[in-house]
Amino acid sequence: MKTLSILLAAGATMALTGCIDETPTQLPGNSPEAAAQQACVRDVRSTTGNGDVSVIRSSFSEAGTEVILRVGSTGTWRCIAYRDGSTAGIESLTDEGFL
Repeated sequence: MKTLSILLAAGATMALTGCIDETPTQLPGNSPEAAAQQACVRDVRSTTGNGDVSVIRSSFSEAGTEVILRVGSTGTWRCIAYRDGSTAGIESLTDEGFL
């Protein structure tokens, strides 16, 4: 019986080991894409007046990085960030009539 318990415990441990996601969830803080994300978060917060802003995904480009963000309960927003720290094209993707 003791051997069975040890085998079950070892099997459960091995099964749970595969459930750990070790992929990084944030970009390095000094990368151009991370800087673009930070600029969009800053300006979308300001534009919407909502501090609950998080990055869903981004697509880096030298010409301008597109950042898709979740803004509280208002939905999904889009922003373009440039290398100089400026942003443009801030718009709601949920309510296209807003901004």
